[in-house]
Amino acid sequence: LIRHGQSEFNAAHSEGEPDPMIFDAPLTKKGRMQAEQVRGAVMELGIQKVITSPLTRAIQTAVTIFQDIAPIKVMAEHRELLSHSCDVGRSPSTLQMDFPNLHFEHLDEIWWHQGLMNKNGVPVEPRDVFQKRIRNFGLEINKMSEINLAIIGHGDVFRELAWVSMTNCEIREYESSG
Repeated sequence: LIRHGQSEFNAAHSEGEPDPMIFDAPLTKKGRMQAEQVRGAVMELGIQKVITSPLTRAIQTAVTIFQDIAPIKVMAEHRELLSHSCDVGRSPSTLQMDFPNLHFEHLDEIWWHQGLMNKNGVPVEPRDVFQKRIRNFGLEINKMSEINLAIIGHGDVFRELAWVSMTNCEIREYESSG
């Protein structure tokens, strides 16, 4: 498991403060540097496939670390719990323009949670919906247990999936139950 590098949202927001309204937050310069530093560390892990969330900060982290090392697949199932502006995604066609070497055609036009909105107009994903989605994602990756896999994702996802809190660009080993 690898959490994405520092995003513009991470840099601008502290818990309890108002949402800075940075939609699909990209990496900061520090976040790009964190990912570049991790690139050397993953070389010895023998990663055969990378699965990344379609949120820009995760894709940027995956491409920085794994481009020319292992194939990268984008999957929406382990996107972040939608509770802030940074967790609202962008359309597959927009992502395709920014990341022309990856495939997005399998994603729905709106692949992030849709539902009741908070006072900022951001849809908020109910915790039970998120938990079910992450359980299903865990079942999917268990089916891939025969390959050495890297999953680029998000803090709430990894807390739910593996019961670990991770800092930006931290690497944690995860043994699937498959």
